[in-house]
Formats: sequence, C-alpha cells, structure tokens
Amino acid sequence: MKKAILLSGGMDSICLAYFLKPDIAYTIDYGQVCSDREILISQKICRILEIEHKIIRVDCNSLGSGILANRKSIDNSPSDEWWPYRNQLLVTLSLMRAIKDDIKEIHLASVKSDKFHKDGTDKFYKIINELSSYQEGNIAVKCETLEYYTHELVEKYKVPIDLLLMAHSCHISNIACGFCPGCLKQLKVKQELNIS
Repeated sequence: MKKAILLSGGMDSICLAYFLKPDIAYTIDYGQVCSDREILISQKICRILEIEHKIIRVDCNSLGSGILANRKSIDNSPSDEWWPYRNQLLVTLSLMRAIKDDIKEIHLASVKSDKFHKDGTDKFYKIINELSSYQEGNIAVKCETLEYYTHELVEKYKVPIDLLLMAHSCHISNIACGFCPGCLKQLKVKQELNIS
C-alpha cells in the first residue's frame, strides 16, 4: 500500500518522514512567504532518506491571513500564524495529487502543541479522514503524532540530530528570523533535547 506524507521541512514533518519512510513526500507551496526554504529543506531530507519528493504549487496567498501570508491577522484568528482553513487546504491539495499517484494513505505531523487550532485536533483529522475515505480514491488521512510534543517525537522515533537541525520552522522568512512562533518553537525543542 503506497503512503505519502506532507513534508514542510519543519521538525515535526522531518520526524514523521524519518519514522514512516513513505513512498512519496509532498511539499506544498500554497503562497506562504517561507515556501522557497521549505521546499529546499524538504528536497534535502528526501534525498537523504531516499523518498520520492513532489512539489505542489497553488498560489493562495491572497486568501491567507497572518504572518505566513505577510498580512494582518483577521479578527477571529486564534494566533498570528493562523491561516484560514490551512490544514484543510493542504490535505485537499495533497489528496488531489495523491489520487493520481495511487496513494492509499496520507500522513501529517500535527503535534500536541498544535491543538489550540481546530485543524490541529484529533476531531479535525477524524472528520477529514471520513470525508476523504468517502470520496473517490478512498484515501485515508492519518495523523499519528497528535499525542506527542515535538521533542517527544524526536525521542520516540530516534531521529538523528543532524537531520533535525536541518529543519526550517520560520513563518516569516526563508532565513530564520529567531523570534516568530516557528523559530521560538524550534529553539524550545532544542532546549528540551539539550542541543546547543
């Protein structure tokens, strides 16, 4: 059974790629400001892990909100990094590619700290899996990482530190800014893992 993952080049998806070793990894350029670096890191990770890598490009920047789109957040945004219906968009775009690739499972890496977003919860993934499984292709959408924090994933999956240190988590730039939520999360994970 062919499996795919969504690979952003961040720590969580790198952990999942290392553990799962899927047939294909999809990196999606949906108009986020840091897409170039996400693609570059994802390509490198796939070369190292010998995973086929495919890039999906659909410019949805005009629909975005918050720092990922370099825009002011809309009023009902739960955080500066929130992009309306982002995970739903990413799952949908990957499913559109996956059905052509004869993929039967798509895996995503959302972690415990993502649960303040509705699309980072177990309930969301159950609903999106039911919807995807109902439609043509019957592709399962899975997120087996929800009960873990990032540092716990690194330890559970025994991810090599040199692979992890390649991650790009910055939300506002193709060069890590050091102060956005993504960069701060990466620094926190390094501290939790005692990486200097």
